[in-house]
This record gives sequence, structure tokens and C-alpha cells, in this order.
Amino acid sequence: MNICLLAGDGIGPDILKQARKAFSAVEKKFGHSFAFTEALIGGAAIDATGGPLPEETVTKCKASDAVLLGAVGGPKWDDVAMNIRPEKGLLGIRKALGLFANLRPAALFKELAPACYLRPDIVAQGIDVLVIRELTGGVYFGEPRGEGQRDGERAAFNTMIYKESEIRRIAKVGFESARKRRGKLCSVDKANVLDVSRFWREIVIDEHTNYPDVELSHQYVDNAAMQLVRAPSQFDVIVTENLFGDILSDEAAAITGSIGMLPSASLGAANPGLYEPIHGSAPDIAGQDKANPLATILSVAMLLRFSLNLAVEAEAIETAVKTALAQGLRTGDIMQPGQRLVGCEEMGEAVAALI
Repeated sequence: MNICLLAGDGIGPDILKQARKAFSAVEKKFGHSFAFTEALIGGAAIDATGGPLPEETVTKCKASDAVLLGAVGGPKWDDVAMNIRPEKGLLGIRKALGLFANLRPAALFKELAPACYLRPDIVAQGIDVLVIRELTGGVYFGEPRGEGQRDGERAAFNTMIYKESEIRRIAKVGFESARKRRGKLCSVDKANVLDVSRFWREIVIDEHTNYPDVELSHQYVDNAAMQLVRAPSQFDVIVTENLFGDILSDEAAAITGSIGMLPSASLGAANPGLYEPIHGSAPDIAGQDKANPLATILSVAMLLRFSLNLAVEAEAIETAVKTALAQGLRTGDIMQPGQRLVGCEEMGEAVAALI
């Protein structure tokens, strides 16, 4: 099984090193064999090649069974041209691999409940939400876009546009995911204002006829943002378009109080999936053995489950992470009184041993 590793920038190399330990532990326990290829992306690629996504990287990713990414970006590249910023590498690889569905689970580990930002009575009800964001359409990619003149002054514009096929395929991912969880799907839009959202809702409702066993509901995005804070336990799976999903998935992650714990997957119809932690590159702690590798290790679990169909192996990783937390091991970002502070290396080694 071939895995392409994109370490990227900041703490990316630190956390991918720990991910390799998790892969090795899975190899030893289950008798599998993983082959790894490394490639450049983001700021590291800019420094080496002048652009954030070399063609060699795209080729290596397409030749793999799955792709694991560390992180991209940092202040070092704040002044480069907009068209070659590190983040363009991430957008580019998603497009090159045809990755249209971003899956972000936001679950509160009971061991980390005291770190949650919400009231104890809300926390007691539990948080286990899967946000599914459409990744290749909407206002981020719509045309026309740019700057011009309007009413005698400068203006800028972007276009939100969705085709029926784009809505239908992401709705299917939502329904299929809900079917494997608790059977509830909430579609988030702004149908009271936006024509594209009314069209979105129409297609989702039509697709629901193929999934009568899944309970479908709808919320406007502003209400959904409020409900995620007020009563997150009401949600099972949320499906929404690109811009709304970008915001809501970050909110869902933040309310758990442990952004360093949360993995993600970007999936397409047939191409290799892309897996990454959501926490960013944290360049201020890069190379200092301070990073939390658990989101990356949990991304490995998602990779095994979704791209390689190794559900038992994925569960072994997730159980190992929960056990490490139960034993009181904490990196600095999730440190609590009475727990034992460990570095990135020690946390990675502990999880690998528990696998």
C-alpha cells in the first residue's frame, strides 16, 4: 500500500514523523506493508522550486493509494505573490486529485472534557459531529471573479455557483455517512436569501428519496452556527457548501477545546484521498518537540478506514489514542492540572506502543 507524504511547513515534518511510527506499529500488529513516497508542497516547495505545488508532487500523489499531509504556510511566505502563496498548493492538490468532499469529525474526548469551552451541562450531552464540506465548487472557484469598476469606484466580485451534479454527489456522501453513524443529516444553506441555496436544498431533498432511512433536516447557516454552540448534541452529520463548510467546520472543531486533536479527510470519486490534521503549521513551535501529533495520527486512522478499507486497524489507532489520554499523557496544547506533560516524540512513541 503506497502512501505519499507531504510534510509541508512548520510542524509538518515533526508530526508526520510520528505518523510514520503509527504506520509501523500497524505493520507489526497486522502484518501489512506500507511504502512511502515524499514530496514537496506549500512554502517548502516555493523555496525549492518557486511554486507551492510542483508537477512532480501531483504525479507522486496520483500514483499513491492515499496522501497524508502535515501542514502548509507560515509568516515566512506572507509577502510572496498571491498566486503562489503556500495555501495555493493545498487548493491545487485538492483540485488535481478531484477531491470534492471534506470530512471533518469534531468529537469531544471524555478525557479532555474539562478543556471544552462550552458550559458543563452542554458538554455532558456529548459532542460528536461530522461536518461534510463541498470542496471544489461555490464562491471559492466560481467565475467570473476579479476586480473592476462599479458606479465610478473600485469594486471586487466573486461568483457562487453550483451545478446539480456537484450538489448531488456531496449530498450522497452526506447521506451515506449518516447511514453509517446515527442516521441524521442536517443540510445547511441560506435558502431564504440565496438562489443557489434554494437550488441546493431542492437537490438535497430530491436525493433524500434514495435514503428514506436517514432523517433529513435543514438549517440556515446563521442558525446552524448558533446551534453548534447552544446544543451541538443535536447534530450527527452536517452537509453544506464550500464557504459555509469552511466556517462551520472550524467552529465545530473549536468548541471541542482541542483543535490539536482533530483529523480530516478530503475524498473524491476514485482518486487517492488526502488526509491532514486541521490545526495548521504552528511555525512558532516547529522543531521544538512541542507539537501535538494526535490529530495527524488520527488522520492516519481515517486514511486506513476510508482509502484502504482497514477498519479494524483504524480502530486500533483510535483506541491507542484514547488510552494514551486516559493514562494522563498530554502535549502542551491540551495540558491539564494533574496530567503528565510530554513532547511530540514521546506522545508518538506512546501511541505506537499502545497500538
